[in-house]
Amino acid sequence: MCLAIPGKVLEINTSSQPVMGKVSFGGIIKEICLEWLPDVKAGEYVITHVGFAISKVDEKEALETLKMFEEIEKFGDGFNSEDRE
Repeated sequence: MCLAIPGKVLEINTSSQPVMGKVSFGGIIKEICLEWLPDVKAGEYVITHVGFAISKVDEKEALETLKMFEEIEKFGDGFNSEDRE
């Protein structure tokens, strides 16, 4: 299963090749390749998969998705690996 996560672009470094940027995922900041989204701007949200921003997403949808991830994490805290099939 693949997972893509929304994050907020904090900085863009256009002097690097490929174009890279700092993206915040709920407070965790990672260096992400932004090369595939040449029109992205700091403050916008992107969907990221394995270190590459693959599409832009509006803020409302990004925040809703992050909230769902938090809810899933809370739900998962009550289970251990033996409970899963």
